[in-house]
Amino acid sequence: MAVRKIILAIIWLGFTAYTIWLAPLDQPDTLPLVVKLLTFQYGQLNAIIPTIFWLMGVWPMIYGCLMFADGRMQNLRAWPYFIGANFTGVICLLPYLILRKPHQEFDGQKDKSLDFFDRRSTGIFLLVTTISLLIYAIIAGNWQDYIYQFQTVHFVHLISLDFCLMCLTFPLTDLFDDDMARRGIKDTRIFRMVALLPLFGSLLYICLRPPLQSNLSSLLQLI
Repeated sequence: MAVRKIILAIIWLGFTAYTIWLAPLDQPDTLPLVVKLLTFQYGQLNAIIPTIFWLMGVWPMIYGCLMFADGRMQNLRAWPYFIGANFTGVICLLPYLILRKPHQEFDGQKDKSLDFFDRRSTGIFLLVTTISLLIYAIIAGNWQDYIYQFQTVHFVHLISLDFCLMCLTFPLTDLFDDDMARRGIKDTRIFRMVALLPLFGSLLYICLRPPLQSNLSSLLQLI
């Protein structure tokens, strides 16, 4: 566990320093590009760029499907890190994954928000969204132009690296191990599948995993 946290800390420090060094918000081409992405002006963009941009919204949702149950058992609350991850990716996500303590049980009831993140239908929606985005990128995208923009446009460069780090981090964190334990999953082949299938492994996991079982012990103690 300690080795994993050290690796995550190195990733966080390295990417944070790299982002500050590049200073993407200081570049004149950043704001116009972000405006086009948020206002769906995709006719003026290489399809690969909005695909990566919106996949960076899918990834925090994937992590959220594990984090919110975990946050009930931690001194840290998951919400601030989840919200921050939607804007800064691993820069806000990794501190939670580094500072959280291993906990493999779930005690209490599922409220509406936790029930949403625990549903298989949420995972299926994310999977369908991801497949649709990737099909859009494959059909309409220009990979040669994307490579050029990756090398020359700082914002494209950083969100592409951030996406790769999101994929790398998922099987590294013990958050995934603890989620499997809470659900009674003991087959390590599931871990290997997730580790070997970036993005789709994690999506298939949240689509197929059994739901959390509410624990009535804390409620019965109050009666």
